[in-house]
Amino acid sequence: MTSRVILEADGGSRGNPGPASYGALIRNADTGAVIAQRGETIGVATNNVAEYSGLIAGLELFGEHTPEATLEVRMDSKLVVEQMAGRWRVKHPDMLPLAQKALQLAPKDVTWTWVPREDNQAADALANAALDDQRDGGAGRVGDGGTAPTAATQPTGWSAEQGEPTTLVLLRHGVTASTERKVFCGGGGADPGLTETGQEQADRAAHWLERLGGVDAIVASPMRRTQETAGAVGRVLGLDVRTEPGLIETAFGDWDGSTFAEIQERWPTEMRDWLRSTAVAPPGGETFDAVFDRVSATRDRILSAYAGQTVVAVSHVTPIKMLVRLALDAPAGVIYKMELAPASITTIQWWPDGGSSLRNFNLVP
Repeated sequence: MTSRVILEADGGSRGNPGPASYGALIRNADTGAVIAQRGETIGVATNNVAEYSGLIAGLELFGEHTPEATLEVRMDSKLVVEQMAGRWRVKHPDMLPLAQKALQLAPKDVTWTWVPREDNQAADALANAALDDQRDGGAGRVGDGGTAPTAATQPTGWSAEQGEPTTLVLLRHGVTASTERKVFCGGGGADPGLTETGQEQADRAAHWLERLGGVDAIVASPMRRTQETAGAVGRVLGLDVRTEPGLIETAFGDWDGSTFAEIQERWPTEMRDWLRSTAVAPPGGETFDAVFDRVSATRDRILSAYAGQTVVAVSHVTPIKMLVRLALDAPAGVIYKMELAPASITTIQWWPDGGSSLRNFNLVP
């Protein structure tokens, strides 16, 4: 009989929230031999839910295979370890039932140990293998199998019969001097490039996308700031950038280069009408309704050209909002209720039957 075992567990989400999975294994503490292991996808969830799910799965393996042994749990999640050890409170309502279940499964003499991420690679590899298996058409399960704790459900509109979705990872460009001055900067106006900060943001986004993995193509608005942001992504991922004119920002006409306050002072009536209706254009500019039609056609082109693939689309605030509106089948006014940070990531999936799922919104790497 094994007298001492180590439980290694991890979990992660590609998007936070996004497609999530966990990995867990128990090994003989003296020999290092793996006794049982399990990796499984859990639908759409956050990193913390995935980590707790990994812990629960590992404790179930412990109960099935070595319930009489002395147990040490090792995880690279400081949050989970400290909460399980009773040193931190569990405050988030989504975490409470998971934490309670883990405590019910854990033996009273368990030891909770935090380890650096590089010392938890076996569990991490199981989690990633499960996600990769699902992506490649498998069941999203590796190792010994078993029943996973339920952490989330598949997105609305999903079914296995609908085929592979096309994933659009929408990346807003990094900051420019115009962004920092908070002036309107649209298609047809000034075309500034990224500042040093904007380039750093683009680089961070590129490496985040590298860790995400699975990107097949990059398309970008023709403006300088989006091309420079897309270029950073392309260099890291080893992909060329294709220009997509339909992803360009709204043309703000005479308002280009002015702040909101300056426009209100000079064009008070026009600004009032513009804020009241998406059918009203700035003087010499483009209506939001026209942008919506343009972006809808662009979406259709991308879905047709890259069916079943993952595409990074580098664009601007308004086109990204319009794509979110399309995915949610929301009324026009919803665009006034969204905010997008520079170099933020928004992910949408579209299925062949037209179903859609907003996987994350305004995620800043």
